[in-house]
Amino acid sequence: MSQVDTPQPGPGQVLVQLAAAGVNFVDTYFRTGLYPRPVPYTPGGEGAGTVIAVGDGVSTPQVGDRVASTEFDGSYARFALAAADRVVAVPDGVSDEQAAAVLLQGMTAHYLLHDSYPVRPGDTVLVHAAAGGMGLLLTQLAAKLGARVIGTASTPEKRELARQAGAAEVIGYDDVPGRVRELTGGEGVPAVYDGVGRDTFDASLASLRPHGTLVLYGYASGPVPPFDLNRLQLGGSLYVTRPTLAHFVASREELARRAGDVFGWVADGTLSVAIGGRYPLAEARRAHEDLQARRTTGKLLLVP
Repeated sequence: MSQVDTPQPGPGQVLVQLAAAGVNFVDTYFRTGLYPRPVPYTPGGEGAGTVIAVGDGVSTPQVGDRVASTEFDGSYARFALAAADRVVAVPDGVSDEQAAAVLLQGMTAHYLLHDSYPVRPGDTVLVHAAAGGMGLLLTQLAAKLGARVIGTASTPEKRELARQAGAAEVIGYDDVPGRVRELTGGEGVPAVYDGVGRDTFDASLASLRPHGTLVLYGYASGPVPPFDLNRLQLGGSLYVTRPTLAHFVASREELARRAGDVFGWVADGTLSVAIGGRYPLAEARRAHEDLQARRTTGKLLLVP
């Protein structure tokens, strides 16, 4: 950790004193160079806190407002800048920590379940890493949309967390396709939500029914190697999509709609936010190591 001067907002920007920053797998991709970034840079995009200064041309938000964003210019810090039109208001009934813990993953779960493969009542879907921060949110929301969720988790403790979130069945990672077909009468599932990547990709494809969709939204175990597209035909005219949040919150209107839904669900108790660990800024490395080693459940936060 290093000390730098507090940044000052330029035109169209706001300066936020952060109460908490979210730790996400995408942060590890930037750190390792999987997603290249110019260096030096301050990691982190997600966080929540209070506006303490605004740049020219900014009328909303105002100084003193509580806001959150997934697009801070380095949220692993006490203060961070963001474009004023890329922050969202944190409503009463949602704490700063909850906002920092749920915004990125909550909006991701929103588009995965409504756009990448729109879940229908009665669907049975497979959610990998169902006890992780993303997995718990996906499981809760899919169940509330009327789906039967089969989750994967590596330990009895994690499997119990997934069941508490609404998973009807929770299985380990051994012979996932076989277990899924046992649980679906041999048919397979219409959709798999896979944020694990390399280690689960083959099992995910093999768990789909004809015309099924593999929604690959992350690479927790590493990127998926190139594969023969003919496997999609042989598996039953399957679909694979690799979405990312930025394309589903590109406009201010879409950002506000998804964030408003997520914060509304937290405020009314529809969505429970599990914070699995709080780390001081100086221990960001340990947070990444714990996340990548699967030693955690729920969402990890850095707290200045």
